[in-house]
Amino acid sequence: MRIAQVQTPADLKTFINLPYRFYKKDPVWIPPLRDEQNAQFDPVRNPMLQHCEYALFLLYDGNKAVGRIAAFIDKLAVEAWKEAVGLFGYYECPANESAARQLLETARQWLQQHGMKYMRGPWSFVSQEWGAVVEGFKPAPVVMSPYNLPYYNEQFSAFGLEKIKDLLVYYIDARENYQIPDRIMTLTNRIADRYGVTIRTIDMDNLDHEIEVINELSNQCLINNWGYSPVTEAEVRAMAHDLKPIIHPKAVLFAEDWLKTTIGFAIAIPDVNVLLKGLNGHMYPFGWLKLLRGIPRLNQYRMFALGVVPEYHGKAIDSILYRALYESCFNAELRMEINYVLEDNVLMNNAIVKLGGKPLRRYRVYQMDI
Repeated sequence: MRIAQVQTPADLKTFINLPYRFYKKDPVWIPPLRDEQNAQFDPVRNPMLQHCEYALFLLYDGNKAVGRIAAFIDKLAVEAWKEAVGLFGYYECPANESAARQLLETARQWLQQHGMKYMRGPWSFVSQEWGAVVEGFKPAPVVMSPYNLPYYNEQFSAFGLEKIKDLLVYYIDARENYQIPDRIMTLTNRIADRYGVTIRTIDMDNLDHEIEVINELSNQCLINNWGYSPVTEAEVRAMAHDLKPIIHPKAVLFAEDWLKTTIGFAIAIPDVNVLLKGLNGHMYPFGWLKLLRGIPRLNQYRMFALGVVPEYHGKAIDSILYRALYESCFNAELRMEINYVLEDNVLMNNAIVKLGGKPLRRYRVYQMDI
């Protein structure tokens, strides 16, 4: 087996297309749209790459690509974290210890040569798409969520990578007779009255302004969260552009206080993975029609982001947003995956449990000194 760095458009195509062959017989994996995968590696379509230095590598067995890995440095993240943390991701590997070591060692050496002191991952070029599944390999992943084979975790550990953080996933399901507990209804009514909190949906006719609000709130609300780094306006706009065709306006909410100051937000993304099964990543010839007809009727969501400005922390505004999101999206088939919550975010985990969320999945981020 040998490692080769991606150098040409043909190499990049091989890198991007490898999972479609690798997981072809996996009943759980959902093939993402190929155009969206291509966009992740295009600096014009993915502004995150404009502040990243990166290298992509393929593992060959003879002339056949059988594995891949990315090594990269997010300069804004390094600046925000104040640590020389390099990242690895897009890892795919056969069940072969030597193959795993070759891939991970290649990424380690590249990061070390570029001045990094730590290697962390799995990570990706997409916001909020981190970690390897360690518990809850079923059901299928929701939109913009990682998926991996269980033995990847053994390969990471054998290489010397160790857990640095776990990310927890919960779910609620109206088909399982989920209801918001009465005590939460009473609490949120009282808190809303106390602070004059009102909820509004996103104004799609004034989207540019709403994007600015989301960007500002994200960098206020989430800046102290582990793993978060400042998001540029270009990144938020690119994500909004990508999500606009699928977003349900009722699932993007803002909380305002009695002064009409925006104090929090919640975003749930319709789980288009429900519709992507069987398309093998292709929009044509019939994928676009399936999405066009199916997206408005989707009842399954991924709660993608929720934030409250620091001055309102600990005042149950997050519970108000959860309740509002549930009520806004509710129907008898509603299922929502809360994906994901830092394991040591005690306030958020407690709030979700009190709201009746059930544990579903656990992702793990690994790190090692290099």
